Amino acid sequence: MIKIRELLRLRFAAELSIRQIAHSNGLSIGVVSKYLSRAQALGLSWPLPEDLSDQALQAMMQPPRGSAEPSGFVEPDFCQVHQELKRKGM
Repeated sequence: MIKIRELLRLRFAAELSIRQIAHSNGLSIGVVSKYLSRAQALGLSWPLPEDLSDQALQAMMQPPRGSAEPSGFVEPDFCQVHQELKRKGM
């Protein structure tokens, strides 16, 4: 689990770079950058409010995933494909 509070502390209190934060937590640079940009968009700053728990912080930073929107891709009829492939020369 990503410790979001630790990422924010390292960025704002310790003033480490994104690369240093990623290296110290064993994360990719992209993940750290994504979380820091989300924190900036939410207007979070250091120190965080006392009443903000880790679960609430994670819920803010990782909103629940909605149902995937259906794409325009239509799956082929595999039974028909199977029958066609049985034919000679296919």
